[in-house]
Amino acid sequence: MQLQRTICLLVASVSIGITGCVPLSQSNAQISQTPTTTQTPLREPDVVYVPTPQEVVDEMLALAKVTKNDVIYDLGSGDGRIPVTAAQKFGTRGIGIDINPERIQEANANAQKAGVSDRVKFLNQDLFTTDISQATVVTLYLLPELNVRLRPQLFKQLKPGTRIVSHDFDMGEWKPERTVQTKEGSTIYLWTIPKEVPPNLR
Repeated sequence: MQLQRTICLLVASVSIGITGCVPLSQSNAQISQTPTTTQTPLREPDVVYVPTPQEVVDEMLALAKVTKNDVIYDLGSGDGRIPVTAAQKFGTRGIGIDINPERIQEANANAQKAGVSDRVKFLNQDLFTTDISQATVVTLYLLPELNVRLRPQLFKQLKPGTRIVSHDFDMGEWKPERTVQTKEGSTIYLWTIPKEVPPNLR
Protein backbone atom coordinates (compact mmCIF):
# COMPACT_ATOMS: atom_id res chain seq x y z
CA MET A 1 0.00 0.00 0.00
CA GLN A 2 2.89 2.35 0.82
CA LEU A 3 4.30 1.71 -2.63
CA GLN A 4 0.93 2.47 -4.18
CA ARG A 5 0.72 5.76 -2.28
CA THR A 6 4.21 6.70 -3.41
CA ILE A 7 3.27 6.06 -7.02
CA CYS A 8 0.11 8.09 -6.55
CA LEU A 9 2.08 11.03 -5.21
CA LEU A 10 4.90 10.96 -7.73
CA VAL A 11 3.08 10.37 -10.98
CA ALA A 12 0.55 12.81 -12.36
CA SER A 13 -1.85 10.69 -14.36
CA VAL A 14 -5.46 8.22 -12.10
CA SER A 15 -8.69 7.36 -12.83
CA ILE A 16 -10.50 10.46 -11.91
CA GLY A 17 -12.43 11.74 -14.21
CA ILE A 18 -12.31 10.36 -9.57
CA THR A 19 -11.33 8.12 -7.64
CA GLY A 20 -13.77 8.58 -7.55
CA CYS A 21 -20.50 12.40 -12.03
CA VAL A 22 -23.48 13.26 -13.78
CA PRO A 23 -26.71 14.57 -12.35
CA LEU A 24 -29.75 12.64 -11.25
CA SER A 25 -33.03 14.51 -11.37
CA GLN A 26 -33.77 13.23 -7.89
CA SER A 27 -32.35 10.68 -5.48
CA ASN A 28 -34.89 8.01 -6.33
CA ALA A 29 -34.80 8.54 -10.09
CA GLN A 30 -34.21 5.60 -12.39
CA ILE A 31 -30.63 5.57 -13.68
CA SER A 32 -30.08 4.76 -17.32
CA GLN A 33 -28.03 1.64 -17.90
CA THR A 34 -26.58 2.90 -21.16
CA PRO A 35 -22.86 3.64 -20.61
CA THR A 36 -21.27 6.68 -22.18
CA THR A 37 -17.74 5.89 -23.31
CA THR A 38 -15.27 6.92 -25.95
CA GLN A 39 -12.37 5.06 -27.55
CA THR A 40 -9.66 7.25 -26.02
CA PRO A 41 -9.43 9.34 -22.83
CA LEU A 42 -10.81 12.87 -23.03
CA ARG A 43 -7.39 14.03 -21.86
CA GLU A 44 -4.54 12.54 -19.91
CA PRO A 45 -5.66 11.39 -16.43
CA ASP A 46 -4.46 13.53 -13.53
CA VAL A 47 -3.29 10.58 -11.44
CA VAL A 48 -2.20 6.97 -11.80
CA TYR A 49 -5.03 4.52 -11.19
CA VAL A 50 -4.62 2.91 -7.76
CA PRO A 51 -7.72 1.05 -6.51
CA THR A 52 -9.00 1.82 -3.03
CA PRO A 53 -8.79 -1.38 -0.92
CA GLN A 54 -12.21 -2.87 -0.24
CA GLU A 55 -11.73 -2.50 3.51
CA VAL A 56 -11.16 1.23 3.02
CA VAL A 57 -14.23 1.48 0.79
CA ASP A 58 -16.31 0.00 3.61
CA GLU A 59 -14.81 2.46 6.11
CA MET A 60 -15.50 5.42 3.80
CA LEU A 61 -19.16 4.49 3.42
CA ALA A 62 -19.48 3.96 7.17
CA LEU A 63 -17.86 7.32 7.95
CA ALA A 64 -20.26 9.09 5.57
CA LYS A 65 -23.20 7.19 7.14
CA VAL A 66 -24.47 6.23 3.69
CA THR A 67 -28.10 5.07 3.42
CA LYS A 68 -30.48 4.00 0.67
CA ASN A 69 -31.68 7.60 0.40
CA ASP A 70 -28.27 8.91 -0.67
CA VAL A 71 -26.91 9.59 -4.13
CA ILE A 72 -23.16 8.95 -4.30
CA TYR A 73 -20.92 10.64 -6.84
CA ASP A 74 -17.54 8.93 -7.01
CA LEU A 75 -15.10 11.28 -8.70
CA GLY A 76 -12.37 9.20 -10.30
CA SER A 77 -14.38 6.01 -9.94
CA GLY A 78 -11.86 3.51 -11.35
CA ASP A 79 -13.34 0.01 -11.35
CA GLY A 80 -16.51 1.30 -9.70
CA ARG A 81 -16.12 -0.47 -6.38
CA ILE A 82 -17.39 2.42 -4.23
CA PRO A 83 -20.78 2.94 -5.96
CA VAL A 84 -21.17 -0.82 -6.47
CA THR A 85 -20.50 -1.56 -2.80
CA ALA A 86 -22.91 1.16 -1.68
CA ALA A 87 -25.63 -0.21 -3.96
CA GLN A 88 -25.08 -3.77 -2.73
CA LYS A 89 -24.95 -2.94 0.98
CA PHE A 90 -27.40 -0.08 1.29
CA GLY A 91 -29.40 0.11 -1.93
CA THR A 92 -27.79 3.48 -2.64
CA ARG A 93 -27.91 5.02 -6.10
CA GLY A 94 -24.61 6.20 -7.51
CA ILE A 95 -22.75 7.85 -10.34
CA GLY A 96 -19.10 7.17 -11.10
CA ILE A 97 -17.05 9.60 -13.15
CA ASP A 98 -13.79 8.60 -14.79
CA ILE A 99 -11.81 10.14 -17.61
CA ASN A 100 -10.45 6.80 -18.80
CA PRO A 101 -12.93 4.84 -20.97
CA GLU A 102 -11.27 1.54 -20.05
CA ARG A 103 -12.14 2.14 -16.40
CA ILE A 104 -15.73 2.94 -17.37
CA GLN A 105 -16.07 -0.34 -19.24
CA GLU A 106 -14.58 -2.23 -16.30
CA ALA A 107 -16.88 -0.49 -13.82
CA ASN A 108 -20.00 -1.19 -15.87
CA ALA A 109 -18.98 -4.85 -16.12
CA ASN A 110 -18.49 -4.99 -12.34
CA ALA A 111 -21.90 -3.40 -11.74
CA GLN A 112 -23.52 -5.94 -14.06
CA LYS A 113 -21.76 -8.81 -12.31
CA ALA A 114 -22.88 -7.50 -8.91
CA GLY A 115 -26.46 -7.13 -10.10
CA VAL A 116 -26.68 -3.39 -9.41
CA SER A 117 -26.72 -1.94 -12.93
CA ASP A 118 -30.17 -0.51 -12.24
CA ARG A 119 -28.79 1.58 -9.37
CA VAL A 120 -25.39 2.76 -10.58
CA LYS A 121 -24.08 4.42 -13.71
CA PHE A 122 -20.54 5.17 -14.87
CA LEU A 123 -19.77 8.06 -17.17
CA ASN A 124 -16.67 8.89 -19.20
CA GLN A 125 -16.31 12.52 -18.20
CA ASP A 126 -13.87 15.02 -16.74
CA LEU A 127 -14.69 15.43 -13.05
CA PHE A 128 -13.71 19.10 -13.18
CA THR A 129 -16.44 19.87 -15.72
CA THR A 130 -19.12 17.49 -14.46
CA ASP A 131 -22.35 18.58 -12.79
CA ILE A 132 -22.34 16.99 -9.33
CA SER A 133 -25.18 19.05 -7.87
CA GLN A 134 -27.44 16.04 -7.20
CA ALA A 135 -24.93 14.33 -4.90
CA THR A 136 -25.60 13.84 -1.21
CA VAL A 137 -22.26 12.05 -0.77
CA VAL A 138 -19.05 12.60 -2.78
CA THR A 139 -16.14 10.16 -2.58
CA LEU A 140 -12.57 10.92 -3.63
CA TYR A 141 -9.17 9.30 -4.00
CA LEU A 142 -7.15 12.11 -5.58
CA LEU A 143 -3.95 13.96 -4.88
CA PRO A 144 -3.92 16.89 -2.39
CA GLU A 145 -3.55 19.56 -5.06
CA LEU A 146 -6.45 18.06 -7.03
CA ASN A 147 -8.66 18.07 -3.93
CA VAL A 148 -7.87 21.76 -3.42
CA ARG A 149 -8.53 22.50 -7.08
CA LEU A 150 -11.86 20.70 -6.81
CA ARG A 151 -12.91 22.53 -3.65
CA PRO A 152 -14.55 25.61 -5.31
CA GLN A 153 -16.64 23.28 -7.47
CA LEU A 154 -17.81 21.40 -4.38
CA PHE A 155 -18.84 24.61 -2.61
CA LYS A 156 -20.56 25.98 -5.70
CA GLN A 157 -22.55 22.92 -6.74
CA LEU A 158 -23.28 20.89 -3.63
CA LYS A 159 -26.13 21.52 -1.21
CA PRO A 160 -25.39 22.25 2.47
CA GLY A 161 -25.21 19.00 4.38
CA THR A 162 -23.61 17.02 1.54
CA ARG A 163 -20.87 14.77 2.90
CA ILE A 164 -17.47 14.46 1.26
CA VAL A 165 -15.15 11.56 2.04
CA SER A 166 -11.55 11.38 0.83
CA HIS A 167 -9.13 8.46 0.95
CA ASP A 168 -5.64 9.49 2.12
CA PHE A 169 -5.63 13.16 1.04
CA ASP A 170 -7.04 16.28 2.68
CA MET A 171 -8.46 19.61 1.42
CA GLY A 172 -5.74 22.03 2.40
CA GLU A 173 -7.09 24.87 4.56
CA TRP A 174 -10.51 23.22 4.79
CA LYS A 175 -10.11 21.17 7.93
CA PRO A 176 -12.02 17.86 8.13
CA GLU A 177 -14.74 17.20 10.69
CA ARG A 178 -13.40 13.74 11.30
CA THR A 179 -10.22 11.85 10.48
CA VAL A 180 -10.09 8.06 10.75
CA GLN A 181 -7.06 5.79 10.60
CA THR A 182 -7.83 2.33 9.22
CA LYS A 183 -6.22 -0.93 10.23
CA GLU A 184 -4.63 -1.07 6.78
CA GLY A 185 -2.77 2.19 7.42
CA SER A 186 -4.97 4.46 5.31
CA THR A 187 -6.41 7.80 6.41
CA ILE A 188 -10.01 8.79 5.67
CA TYR A 189 -11.25 12.38 5.92
CA LEU A 190 -14.84 13.61 6.26
CA TRP A 191 -16.26 17.09 5.53
CA THR A 192 -19.80 18.45 5.30
CA ILE A 193 -20.75 21.31 2.98
CA PRO A 194 -21.60 24.30 5.22
CA LYS A 195 -24.53 26.69 4.81
CA GLU A 196 -22.03 29.51 4.34
CA VAL A 197 -18.52 29.08 2.95
CA PRO A 198 -15.88 30.73 5.16
CA PRO A 199 -14.15 33.66 3.37
CA ASN A 200 -10.73 31.98 3.57
CA LEU A 201 -12.04 28.99 1.57
CA ARG A 202 -13.70 30.89 -1.28
